[in-house]
Amino acid sequence: MKKILLLSDTHSYIDDRILHYTEQADEVWHAGDIGDLKVTDALKKHKPLRAVYGNIDDAEARKEFPLDAVFTCEGMTVWITHIGGYPGKYPARIKEGFLKHKPDIFICGHSHILKVQFDQQLHCLTLNPGAAGIYGFHQMRTMLRFEIEEGKIKNLEVIELGKR
Repeated sequence: MKKILLLSDTHSYIDDRILHYTEQADEVWHAGDIGDLKVTDALKKHKPLRAVYGNIDDAEARKEFPLDAVFTCEGMTVWITHIGGYPGKYPARIKEGFLKHKPDIFICGHSHILKVQFDQQLHCLTLNPGAAGIYGFHQMRTMLRFEIEEGKIKNLEVIELGKR
């Protein structure tokens, strides 16, 4: 079993609230728009990190992190990217990626809108953790946490970090 903390759109912001939840996870996954790499450096000091770069991220972040991260966790194929859309509204690149990767879990950020949806057509859980940072139009800073065990997601929770 793995306990996962999922966040996105930190836009160079990290605080003790985020790090508190990091301590409770086995791994941290960041779905892009990291901003300053001090964010990922701080996360990596506490737990293993998987991250992708987002549209605001500079050349340094793009050297360290990929556009897409595809991997297996506890028997589930996971695909993380920053700009991904949602069921019925995927960009062409993402549609092609679904055919190639066939993920069980598809994770993206970018919108700053927390969404958890099951794509019936592609048989895939899509997750967007919203935005954990203080920049953007969102009102509430959010993250997701969940467990993956034997090919199943369990105990999925929304974490509200307070108003931005």
